[in-house]
This record gives sequence, structure tokens and C-alpha cells, in this order.
Amino acid sequence: MAEHGKEKIALVLQGGGALGSYQAGAYEALMRLGYDPNWIAGISIGAINAAIICGNPPERRVGRLKTFWESVSGQLLAKPVTDEVSFRRIFNEASAVFTAAFGAPGFFRPRLPPPALTWPMAPTEVGFYDTTPLRDTLLSLVDFDLLNSGTTRVSVGAVNIKTGNFRYFDSKNERIEPEHIMASGALPPGFPPVEINGEFYWDGGLVSNTPLEYILDWAGPRKDMCVFQIDLFSARGLLPATLLDIGQREKEIRYSSRTRMNTNKFCDMQNMRRAVHRLKDKLPEEVKNDPSWRFLEQMSCDAAITIVQLIHRRAAYETDSNDYEFSRYTMNENWRAGRLDVENTLSHPAWINRDRSALGVHVLDLTKDLDRAP
Repeated sequence: MAEHGKEKIALVLQGGGALGSYQAGAYEALMRLGYDPNWIAGISIGAINAAIICGNPPERRVGRLKTFWESVSGQLLAKPVTDEVSFRRIFNEASAVFTAAFGAPGFFRPRLPPPALTWPMAPTEVGFYDTTPLRDTLLSLVDFDLLNSGTTRVSVGAVNIKTGNFRYFDSKNERIEPEHIMASGALPPGFPPVEINGEFYWDGGLVSNTPLEYILDWAGPRKDMCVFQIDLFSARGLLPATLLDIGQREKEIRYSSRTRMNTNKFCDMQNMRRAVHRLKDKLPEEVKNDPSWRFLEQMSCDAAITIVQLIHRRAAYETDSNDYEFSRYTMNENWRAGRLDVENTLSHPAWINRDRSALGVHVLDLTKDLDRAP
């Protein structure tokens, strides 16, 4: 991994469809400020962004991300008349309806004629949209030989449909192809399953939309690490005031994947590991030779982990359609928000003055408050 001193750098990319341009903007800022990771784990749109980053040399990554996001937003180039909340909501909803009807270029297109609800189809066609354009896009933007070269490790999550088991495809252990990336983003019933080695997979977000746990649990021997976790759904939110608000809040809760709960759980475990590690020199020899102690010692470590949470905070005019609203205007808006959140975080005194050695796990969430101003 890229290192800052003895600290390893990793990047975690949550799923969230059209909101994924926030991750692209965040990566642009991280790269410019010298925090270019060597291990990226992604789910759904996070897997697509991860593939584009890992499948290109550093000097081409931001440009390739921009090419992808300009492509998928290429048929919705109009701008809202004003950003006043009610007008902007109409603009966003109209853009989402257009995407639902006509798809997103280079990503997905509606099946014509539409599939009948009760008519049997081939497994890879059971969905309202055809994702063949995404495969072509990945092949044009991603060098899969480079992605699998080991220069940058990439891990993407998907769900085995028959077993219901979650599965990570990891370039450290196997070759990653376009199908692995597409499987991670095959969200039903819109997108059809993807076949890999005779098994069929759906979007990893059905089980867990945030691959933070994979990075933390499977990092191997623990060393000091900084994980930039770029989430597209906030676990915290407002009490719904209208029926339309319910859909948005439900989606946030479902796809935030209990980010803070999992982070808190890891904090407790890592602090315990460090406590066990520091007991070693205080124990008598007869205790050190006890099998129970040897087991605890194997689990211990003294690594300091920093988790930087960068979370897309929805604007007041956004509704539950924001993950399939592919207008160019909103794409650029989310890209800027991701870039600014990284810049603000890495210039914040809490980041600049953090003491890695003093804490087992240091969690920073320094981005702006809940709702973005319109």
C-alpha cells in the first residue's frame, strides 16, 4: 500500500448508483494531496469506480473517472432554472424518470420489449435493464491486466443468489474480470444476475453495502493503517415528514449498512488487541506458556488505525430517486462535494494534529452537517 511514514492507506467505496460521482471527486482530491491508496474495496458503483482507478496508471485515473461519469450523464445536459428547493426537486425527479425510461449511456438500457413478469427467461436476462453497455465501457476504460498486476489491490463484493452467501472477489487471490465488477453492481430487479464460474451473483449491497469490515478483518498482519471510507448514504437522518420522505430515509438506513455500529465494534476489538499486546512483558513465564495466553497473543497487535469517514450528505431537494438521477448537473455537483469534503477534512486541525500512537482506533467524521444547503 501507499505509505505515509509507517501508515498504510486504503480506500473503501460504498454502493449508491448515481451518487458515485461523489467518490470520484473525493478520489481526485486524495490523489492530489498525496493519499493514493494501494488497496481499494468497493461495492456496486464503488466497485466500478475501484476498477477504473486500479485499472489505470495514476496519471490517467482521474481522467478515466471523468470519462465514465460524463458518459453516463451524457444524455441529461440541461440545467435547472434555479436551485430553489421546489424547482430543484422537480428537475431531479424529471431527470430520474428520464433515466428510468431510457437508461444511462455506457451503463444500462431498458429491455425492449419489456420483460413479462411471469414469462421464464434465461438467468442472465432476468431484469428490466440490459447491462451489456457497462461491460463494453469497462473494457474500454479499464486495463484488466494492470488491475490484476498487483500494483493496486482491488476487492469487490457480490451475493451468490442460490446460497445467499456474500463473496468478495479479490485481485490478491484471483483474476478480476469485467463480470466480477458487474456482479457487484447487479441490483435486482433492475439489473440481471451475472454468471461467474457457473454461479449467479447479485449486487453486494443486498447483504452489506460498505466493505469496511473486509478491509479491517482481512488486512493480514495488522500495521498502522489509514482507511478513507467514502459512503454514499448517511446512517443518520431526519424523521420523515411526508410519505415521499419515507422512501429516502428507508433507503439511507438500508444501504448505510450500520456503518457506525460496525466501526464502534471494530474500535472495541482493536483496543482489546492492543491491551493484550501490552500485557506481554508484564506476565510471568508460566502464564506466557499457557495455551490460552498463546491464543490471545496470536490475536493481539499494537497497530493504530485511523478511519476517515467521508459521507455524502443529501441536499434538502433530494429524494429516494437520487441514486438513479444521472443528470450532468447533479453529477458535477456530487463530484465537487466529494472533492471539497476531502479538502476540508485534510485541512482540519483534528486531522493535522491526530496522534496515531495514542489511540487504537481513531475515527474522524469532519464533513459538513446533515443536509447540504440548496
